[in-house]
Amino acid sequence: MSLNSVFEGARSAARSLGLITAEKVSSVLNELAHELLVNQEFMITENQKDLGRMNVDDPKYDRLKLSASRLEDIASDLRSVSQLNSPVGGVLSERELPNGLQLKRVRVPLGVVGVIYEARPNVTIDVFSLCFKTGNVAVLKGGSDASFSNEALISIIHGVLEANNIDKNVVVLLPPDRSATEALLNAVNYIDVIIPRGSQHLITYVRDNAKVPVIETGAGIVHTFVDASADLEKSKAIILNAKTRRVSVCNSLDCLLVHKQTINNLAFLVEDLRSSNVVIYADEEAFKQLKGNYPDHLLLPASDEHFGIEFLDYKLAIKTVSDLGEALDHIATYSSKHSEAILSEDEANIDAFLTQVDAAAVYANASTGFTDGGQFGLGAEIGISTQKLHARGPMGLEELTSYKWIVKGNGQVRA
Repeated sequence: MSLNSVFEGARSAARSLGLITAEKVSSVLNELAHELLVNQEFMITENQKDLGRMNVDDPKYDRLKLSASRLEDIASDLRSVSQLNSPVGGVLSERELPNGLQLKRVRVPLGVVGVIYEARPNVTIDVFSLCFKTGNVAVLKGGSDASFSNEALISIIHGVLEANNIDKNVVVLLPPDRSATEALLNAVNYIDVIIPRGSQHLITYVRDNAKVPVIETGAGIVHTFVDASADLEKSKAIILNAKTRRVSVCNSLDCLLVHKQTINNLAFLVEDLRSSNVVIYADEEAFKQLKGNYPDHLLLPASDEHFGIEFLDYKLAIKTVSDLGEALDHIATYSSKHSEAILSEDEANIDAFLTQVDAAAVYANASTGFTDGGQFGLGAEIGISTQKLHARGPMGLEELTSYKWIVKGNGQVRA
């Protein structure tokens, strides 16, 4: 079957989604959650085939890995999405014009959503659940690294759909080869929007080559600024969590900015990172503070190349700044506009940081690890948008909708 035939099947299936009741949608998602757990052993076996082809030291290995606990989390997210109300059909505004025309603006699905992603099999379920809940068709292009995992997940989804007499083309998995990516990027008459999830290289490639509209979910180059007034115990725990909870995710900490009045406390702030063997690239002042107080084999001088990089690994850059202004300047220069944080007890500085930092999620005295659709109460996410048009931050159900105008009249004609 040609890919155009696949795209045509997806476009056709989009019309049938509007006929499925909200109760049926929720029931299908709950049934899928059940089937994932029933087929847990099968899923882990297929996932192991993918893991066996990847170096365990590859930062993507952790993202690729499925386990019993992760499948439980995926099933839990499915149940959460099933309980949410779909925004489709919601009235955004309505009014009557002087000529008697009645205007109403209502939410509608985006249509056929293409998602290109790398070694993240959980995305297969997240995207399907959110698209299905909002009446969108999902056309998925996973990477070859996760081909066995993605195919296994799709087979389970299709089994549930067919058991419920629903067109299985409401979710399509394209072949993992590059030609499928090219076809998707050029599927102007079939795909309404493409959302890439993955490395900056992938996102840039999609943006530069797609003829279909793109919503960017950017890489996370994440900073945390330790202000002069920061609570040290609180900051220490936040830094550890933001850096080491899961280093392979886009909301993990990449660069620690430390006020020069707090630099004497740097060894205390980062001492717990040594247990995770975090390599620190420290600027001159930070290096002086850590020399002898942090393992020599984990402490290296920082160069310009260590700032503005998404490590996705047990690595951290540290830069000393003279004040809030310098911290803001550094973030403005190197940020990917994903997640940024300030640790401070100075309300004026907190307010200035939250107001002036241009990012999808801006934190005060909390770990950037919370930038996640599930944590934000969205059930799951289709990605974290770092652009400003249409959607920004974790994208859930509402972000998978557009709107249309409903106009009702009684014979009005325009002069």
